[in-house]
Amino acid sequence: MFIFTKLLMRVFLPLFLSAGTAWAEPCLPLTEEGINYVVCRFDTKRSDLRLFWQQPGGQPYGGFAPLRAQLQPKGETLEFAMNAGMFQEDLSPVGLYIQEGRLLHPANMRNGPGNFHMKPNGIFYFSQTSAGVMETGRFLQSGLKPDYATQSGPLLVANNQLHPKIEPTGTSEKIRNGVGVRDNHEVIFAISEAPVTFFRFARLFRDRLHCPDALFLDGSISSLYAPSLNRDDQWRPIGPIVGAVSKPTQGAAGK
Repeated sequence: MFIFTKLLMRVFLPLFLSAGTAWAEPCLPLTEEGINYVVCRFDTKRSDLRLFWQQPGGQPYGGFAPLRAQLQPKGETLEFAMNAGMFQEDLSPVGLYIQEGRLLHPANMRNGPGNFHMKPNGIFYFSQTSAGVMETGRFLQSGLKPDYATQSGPLLVANNQLHPKIEPTGTSEKIRNGVGVRDNHEVIFAISEAPVTFFRFARLFRDRLHCPDALFLDGSISSLYAPSLNRDDQWRPIGPIVGAVSKPTQGAAGK
């Protein structure tokens, strides 16, 4: 298994990291500056990306298993999922949350402690044909009406510049996950396999994944569902979830 994984990295990873090319699997391992990551890439023009928070009865999903169970009767399969932003104790979003074009939680412009309030923070947003990461105030003034959006912070990268408060000498190391966007439709998620500083995590998105804009989603409780890698994290309950969903082909459905 180890040899096969190394072979995948050697053969497919250069393609995976290059814009405009196809890839064999949605998620692949990557090592940068001695830190191991899992990186997952999707094209909004090809993949069915969605945000999830509450079940039909109003109860938060809280994890990947309830979400998979909810999709299954509809013939839909969860191909990938990751926690998608910071949340309160009741698993509700801390900031802006839009799902299927509906505003379910307003933007949070307050000042305060913690990573979310490490300004500038930002919005990850997407629709069927496009995606982006944008500073929160700028997003609210833009008039954009995406199908999905979630607020988190801090911004890791904006216009190819690292967040001004992220210092190379920072010593705080945690498991972290985040999202970057390039070419207005390629969405790249990353989660560290070991504790990493903000500086190294931000440089991963800018310098290795070539994302001019990237957003920190969360740390410590960062979770990933990637069946292609036999990965199904269940560390603790989580709030908003971003997932890629597939439906059976007509031929498969008719069998």
